[in-house]
Amino acid sequence: MNKEIFFAAGCFWGAQHFFAQVQGVREAVAGYANGRTGGEEGTVAPTYEDVYTDKTGFAETVKVVYDAQKTSVQELVSLFFEIVDPTSVNRQGGDVGTRYRTGVYYTDAAERSVIEAVFEEEQQRQSAPLVVELEPLHNFFPAEERHQAYLDKNPGGYCHVPLKTFRYLRLYQDLRLLLEGESDAVARMANTAALIAEWMHFFWTGFYRVSPDGKELVLGPFQGPTACFRIGFGKGVCGTAWKNRQSVVVPDVEQFPGHIACSAASRSEIVVPVFGKSAEVTAVLDIDSTDIGSFDDVDARWLEKLAALV
Repeated sequence: MNKEIFFAAGCFWGAQHFFAQVQGVREAVAGYANGRTGGEEGTVAPTYEDVYTDKTGFAETVKVVYDAQKTSVQELVSLFFEIVDPTSVNRQGGDVGTRYRTGVYYTDAAERSVIEAVFEEEQQRQSAPLVVELEPLHNFFPAEERHQAYLDKNPGGYCHVPLKTFRYLRLYQDLRLLLEGESDAVARMANTAALIAEWMHFFWTGFYRVSPDGKELVLGPFQGPTACFRIGFGKGVCGTAWKNRQSVVVPDVEQFPGHIACSAASRSEIVVPVFGKSAEVTAVLDIDSTDIGSFDDVDARWLEKLAALV
């Protein structure tokens, strides 16, 4: 059964390109939503030039038509939060104006509580209040043909969504399919490390597992050169992520107090905790790069989604 949901996520070129690649999405259409032109009811289609004035109230929006048997509104709203700054008012990337505000617009009132639950989960991850609109869809008009599939027509065109986001999306979807049906934790970690390495080409990608006595991390499945066998609780980047129960992004490992140098070639690092069913940390996902400043919040969010699959 096909359903639809509408996302205002800043410039619609990148948002359309993103949602068109989500498994289960049948159609992604760039357009204008929840504005007024030709009267208060907004019954006349605006032009891009009209919307660009910021006087119509329309937001650049993507209509997403999806197969409800292959994906869900929860999944789509969760992915929406991966391509926006939900605490920024009328601004996404370098784009400024009310036409670039963020919003989720629904056509089925029964979905509101489901969407609100995703909003609440996202709010827990943010230090500032969310400023994303959550409203019924009032109107939607497809944008001009030149704006449809813009990045397919113009591969070098402007996009406020970081390019690595698209790689992470494909990686996330491939990993979810790959892990389906496998219950062994070590096997899941092994193929997760392999797939991340295949897609992202990091210097070192692997897992450290919490030992049975809960006192240290023990080397698990990995891709890359030889590594440290064991790391203590709270020691180094891995032990710190375990102790603090949150991801740690290190732009320059030489500046991290107590860094454990398993390889002199490692220059920057990110470590993400893996949680078990009882919300305890059971392992950490550790990734190293030979370049300084390789990782940021985009990497952290997507790697946390991958760790959740494990």
